[in-house]
Amino acid sequence: MQKRTIRQIVTGLPASDGAGVKLKRVIGQPDLRYLDPFLMLDEFRSDQPGDYIGGFPAHPHRGFETVTYMLAGKMRHADNHGHSGIIEAGGVQWMTAGRGIIHEEMPMQEDGLMWGFQLWVNLPAEQKMRAPRYQEFGSAQIPELKLANGLVRVVAGRIQDAEGQWLEGPVADIAAQPMFLDLRLESGDFLLPTASDWVGFVYLYQGELSLDERQLQVGQLARLSPGDELQLQGQGRAIIVLGKPIAEPVVQYGPFVMNSQAEIEQAIRDYQAGKF
Repeated sequence: MQKRTIRQIVTGLPASDGAGVKLKRVIGQPDLRYLDPFLMLDEFRSDQPGDYIGGFPAHPHRGFETVTYMLAGKMRHADNHGHSGIIEAGGVQWMTAGRGIIHEEMPMQEDGLMWGFQLWVNLPAEQKMRAPRYQEFGSAQIPELKLANGLVRVVAGRIQDAEGQWLEGPVADIAAQPMFLDLRLESGDFLLPTASDWVGFVYLYQGELSLDERQLQVGQLARLSPGDELQLQGQGRAIIVLGKPIAEPVVQYGPFVMNSQAEIEQAIRDYQAGKF
């Protein structure tokens, strides 16, 4: 077995998005523009209403998927096709924007802690113009594997328990075939078999974890080398995300991600013409 090592450590940078929501941008910043198939990773965390109350008013997307995973708080979402709902603590929304959608995400609270992640995942050319869709699951629908020294929540992908039984996340039928885990390690080691050539990262959001004999600090992402096995040690919480590279040109203009400049220009025209 070949253990995954650290290729790069990236520290999230302070940023803002939407109507002034303060966040930490991890993927999508100068040190890591994107990590095919992952285009962006933000962590938003604050118990100060002024940092998040403006939310993310209506905005368009085309050509990729947005993933919102909540640790604390509530976020309401709605789109121009009549779909709406609430993402609560422990829940996930995996939205495939496809050919185009206009949606908003607004806090369902005026005080308290708002904490979560938004991940952008690319789509291959053949799926960029598919019909939009949602996969939404509450906390109770996300399976949890209890470890002797912690817990793993399985949002997407699958892992085996000590008896060899598979535990599979509810998010399915994604082109990048992702694994998205929320690891909560209380002590000792965590060993995870992985598809050897899948691209991946570990993002530490609480506590202390080490990988490849290197200590991660809260707010740091470890970009992983290829390998069959990932080993983490310590006492901390992290998201572990891996996926199959799309390996196609990435041309991005804000919330549009296509394969060519011509397709971007068409996306702008379609949006302006009200075709989303």
